[in-house]
Amino acid sequence: MNVAVLVTGGKDSALALYKAMKEYNIKYLVAMIPQREDSWMFHYPNIHMVDFFAEAVGVPLVKAETVGVKEVEVEDLRNLLAKLDVEGVVSGAVASTYQKTRIDGICQELNLKHIAPLWGEKPENILNELLENEFEVVIVGVYALGFDENWLGRKINRETIRGLLWLKRKYGISPVGEGGEYESLVLDAPYFKRKIRILETEKVWKENYGYLVVRKAELVPK
Repeated sequence: MNVAVLVTGGKDSALALYKAMKEYNIKYLVAMIPQREDSWMFHYPNIHMVDFFAEAVGVPLVKAETVGVKEVEVEDLRNLLAKLDVEGVVSGAVASTYQKTRIDGICQELNLKHIAPLWGEKPENILNELLENEFEVVIVGVYALGFDENWLGRKINRETIRGLLWLKRKYGISPVGEGGEYESLVLDAPYFKRKIRILETEKVWKENYGYLVVRKAELVPK
């Protein structure tokens, strides 16, 4: 089956892609580029890095801009997927009913299969799977109580996972950030032909949330 995979450059879509590669032919990577940071559906911090991500993977990237307005952005995604010659769509949805039902509806309308390999998985299992398969992931945005500026640029490793689980117990966050608590960027994955090296960043902090903007990066041999 030919499929398109919704990607952001973040960990969940990268892991969903990894799982989908074992069963399907990945014809396209698909990215929506929101024009506002409070998009309901789509990843905003460092979405420009999805170009590096796609080049590292070696699969054609199809992308489109969206104003990022609730529900209107869903229609923008439908319009993009309608142009692709695939039979299925893969997403990195884990527990967001809002996200999954919208993609379910698009796929039903377009007669496509929605494949969500991470759906219903325990967050701890997802984080451990990333480490076991040697994904290199950094946190590039934090938006919930308990996070501070020191989390920006932090790699997801055993210590980070322990910190995320502590925040879950204390503040009730999703350890995988499914509620928008944090955003991530994948620098290397098992299927990358080259990995991403960050050369220059800018840290932006706004009272109780912030993000790390990648200003300069390059692809390097693994």
